Amino acid sequence: MKKGNIYTTNYIVTFIEVAEDTKVSCGTKPTSKANKKTIAEMQYEMIVNNPYKYTSDDILFQVFADRNDLTKAEYKQAREQFFAKGQACFRASPLTKTYGFGVHADSNGNVAIYGMETEQYEKLQNDPKLKKTKAMRKSKR
Repeated sequence: MKKGNIYTTNYIVTFIEVAEDTKVSCGTKPTSKANKKTIAEMQYEMIVNNPYKYTSDDILFQVFADRNDLTKAEYKQAREQFFAKGQACFRASPLTKTYGFGVHADSNGNVAIYGMETEQYEKLQNDPKLKKTKAMRKSKR
């Protein structure tokens, strides 16, 4: 989505369901690889430790900033550059594609995740007030 000259990945009052071809049967915490945190692990920690505190844009940019060792002074300009072109949203996140988590965006665009095996996931999936979309498939049909 684009607002003016800036793209956004934020959803409002939306539930991103787990990808149809996920290989897990429940929400699974991502782990580090070669003693380095993965994008999935960084996204997971940020959301689980702060449900409904951050928007998708906030999370995706913070992961980018951390992975590129940006200083706080560099954030404003780097964020503008980051969102000057379209970015993949949480439909393409490993959390929704691989690790079995649905992403709920509230009326402010702030997000939380729910394992596909949870009662809350089922409630969100069946909520007629929410827009629903599926995470992108890992494989082509």
